[in-house]
Amino acid sequence: MRINKFIAQATGLSRRAADDAIDTGRVQVNGKPPDAGQQVADTNIVTLDGQRITPSVKTITTMLNKPIGYVCSRDGQGSKTIYDLLPEDLHQLKPVGRLDKNSSGLLLMTTDGTMAHELTHPKFEKIKKYKIALNKDLSEDDFEKITATGVELEDGLSKFSLDYINAQNKEWKVEMKEGKNRQIRRTFEHLGYNVVKLHRTHFGSYVLASLPAGTYKILE
Repeated sequence: MRINKFIAQATGLSRRAADDAIDTGRVQVNGKPPDAGQQVADTNIVTLDGQRITPSVKTITTMLNKPIGYVCSRDGQGSKTIYDLLPEDLHQLKPVGRLDKNSSGLLLMTTDGTMAHELTHPKFEKIKKYKIALNKDLSEDDFEKITATGVELEDGLSKFSLDYINAQNKEWKVEMKEGKNRQIRRTFEHLGYNVVKLHRTHFGSYVLASLPAGTYKILE
C-alpha cells in the first residue's frame, strides 16, 4: 500500500494532507523518513508526529441525512462540510457518491471500498430515488423527453423515471440507475428548468426514512 493511502486510512486525513505530512517530516517508516510513493506493509512501523498509526481493519458505514449548505469534501473552502456533522473518530469515512451543496438527503459514508464500488459502478445498477421541486410546471413534452427518449447531455444520454408527488407538475419523484455528475439538475437545466429542491431518499437497499436532518446512524 502506498504510504499516503496508508496514512489516509489510518487517520482520516486526505491523501493530499498525508503527502503534506510526509513532505514536512511528520511521518517515519521504521524510524526513517519515507520517500513519496513508498510502499509499506503491515509489518512496517509507521508513525505520525511520533505516534504509531495503523489502518482500521474493521469497516464502518454510516447513513447521514445531509442538510442543504454542506459540501461533500474535507476542505469546504469556506463552506461547511459533511465532516462538521461527524465526530472526529468517523472522519476516516468517505462519501459513497455525492450530493452537491444545495442538495440534501441520504448520504452513505464508509471505509469499505468494495461496498462503495458496488454501490456506484454502473454495472451494478443500484437504484437511487429522489424528491425534487422545479421552478415551474413540467410540460408533457419535456416529461416524455426525460422518461422516454432521453436528453442528450455533453457526457451522454440522460433518462430517468418520474412520478407525481401530488397534483402539481412542479414536484416529482425521480428514480434512476445512472450516476452522472449533477445529472438531475443538468437534465432539467438543459430543458429550461431550475431544480429548486433535490432530496435523496433511497440508495440501493438503503432508505433514509425518518432520520433527522444533520444526524447520522452507524449501520450494521
